[in-house]
Amino acid sequence: MGEEMVRRPEDTPLDLERFLPYRLSVLSNRVSALIGKLYSDEFSLTIPEWRILAVLGRYGEMTATEVAARTAMDKVRVSRAIARLLDAGRLARRVDPHDRRRLTLEMTEEGRAVYAQIVPLALSAEQKMLSGLAADDLAAFNRLAAHLTQAVAAFEAELGVTLDGVDAGV
Repeated sequence: MGEEMVRRPEDTPLDLERFLPYRLSVLSNRVSALIGKLYSDEFSLTIPEWRILAVLGRYGEMTATEVAARTAMDKVRVSRAIARLLDAGRLARRVDPHDRRRLTLEMTEEGRAVYAQIVPLALSAEQKMLSGLAADDLAAFNRLAAHLTQAVAAFEAELGVTLDGVDAGV
């Protein structure tokens, strides 16, 4: 990090508008809420429920613990969303035939139909948010996001913690 970016805590109060964790959290909340507006009323889905469908749509069948890790949501939030999706007939649980102690989740036909209808809405919203952004800026953002993801993982290792499945309120 260049010297111009280093701010000494004793010299300045926390400037939230420049504090990266705050900025990322606010941006994530705004984007999630905006995209959530596209599907919440029509499909009666919450943001956590959509995240679960999105992860299962991308990666296929998995356990609730694996869903929590993939979505970075806490296990209680994941459990509640899974219960609502099961009640709505959008998810099904099944016993893993290779390990009868393991319960996996998969989308039902109704869950796949909802997923198939929301994906184009989500991709369209993404395109609207990215419109006007130069290709090299998007590439730079993707590099920065990858770097920050690795830096967070290294910081977790340094602290001896794994924060997969921890929801920071996003």
